[in-house]
Parts: sequence; structure tokens; C-alpha cells
Amino acid sequence: MNEWFVYLIGFLAQLLFGSRMVIQWIHSEKAGYVVSPTLFWKTSLIASALFLVYGFLRTDIIIIAGQVVAYFIYIRNLQLKGEWIQFSTFARIFFFLLPVIICLSYLLQGSQKQSMLPVFSSDYLSILIGGTGQLLLNVRFIYQWYVSEKSGVSYLPLGFWVISAVGSVLVIGYSVMKLDPVLFVAQALGVIVYTRNIVLFIRSPENSKYHESRI
Repeated sequence: MNEWFVYLIGFLAQLLFGSRMVIQWIHSEKAGYVVSPTLFWKTSLIASALFLVYGFLRTDIIIIAGQVVAYFIYIRNLQLKGEWIQFSTFARIFFFLLPVIICLSYLLQGSQKQSMLPVFSSDYLSILIGGTGQLLLNVRFIYQWYVSEKSGVSYLPLGFWVISAVGSVLVIGYSVMKLDPVLFVAQALGVIVYTRNIVLFIRSPENSKYHESRI
């Protein structure tokens, strides 16, 4: 497949990931505390679906594994907000099956395929750094899921943003080693937004909790 087409899918996914953070950032700035708007989760789901396809086309297990867990947590947050039921039956089936199809397809042929782009020889180090970063970016959503289930509302706690910032820095390192401009641009933007949300929490921690559940 044409290399530029693959990059187009990746950048489109990251454009949506970046857009969700800008959406969340704008809502939070207006509210004066950290919020979890519905559009954040809808955009996340669509972006994650595209990024799963990008990861498969690049035969990059770090990208695929990094998306799967968070992908289903996006769906769960939409359920908590009462929005998932608004999707058509076809859309719900499609979004549920997509990561399963991607993972099975990778297992069938992905491991036998070489990455399209050259990488540094320190492959094990890059996998360690990238894997740790993606693990943290998944753990943040598991943590967010736990807090949301416990409170009964979709909530983005302070720990979510701290874990996000650390994981994002590690993935930036991975993107440099793998010569992947898509990951680099996306995570660089992410660090800015994560840091700003941490600042909002520090400034008004008593106002941030659970207020976003209706947005």
C-alpha cells in the first residue's frame, strides 16, 4: 500500500486525537475546571478506530496494543453518558468488532511482515520505551474507568492527566527511535494539553470533581 496513504490515515487519526484534546481544553477553560465533554469521547472512538487501522498497516504491535484497551473504555464512557445507545445498531456492531478484526488480522500476517520504514538497530530499547509509554496511556484510561464507575459519572481525574503526561513523553521518545512523525506530532500536542489540565486541577481542585458529568 502507498506509504503516503498510510501516513494520511495516521495523521487523520492524530488530527482527531488532537481535536478531542482541544475540545476538552476549551470546555475546561470556559468552565474553570476539568470537564469530560461527550464530544471528547465520540472523537476519541473514531480516532482510535483509524489509528488501529494505521497501526495494522504499519505492522506496529505497539500502536495496536496501545489502542485496544482505551478503545473499549471510550465506548464505556459513552455508555455512562447515555450516548452509546444513540448510535445505530450497525455502528455499534462495527465499532465493537473492528479491534477484534484488526488483532486477528495482525496475528495471521502482521508478525511476518517487515515495518515499512527503517528503524534504529536498538529495536528492543524502542519497544521497551514505546511499550511502557503505551502501557501508561492505557493505564490512565483504566484508572479513569475505575473512578468513573465508582462515581457513576464520566470523570477525568488528576491522576489521568499526570499519567498521560508521563506516558506521552515516553511515546515521543519511541516515535523518534521509530522515525514516526505521526506519533511525534500527536504526543507533542498532548503534553501541552495534559500539562494545562494539571494546572487547572492545582488551581481549583475542589471545583473539578464530577462537575463535567452532564456536558
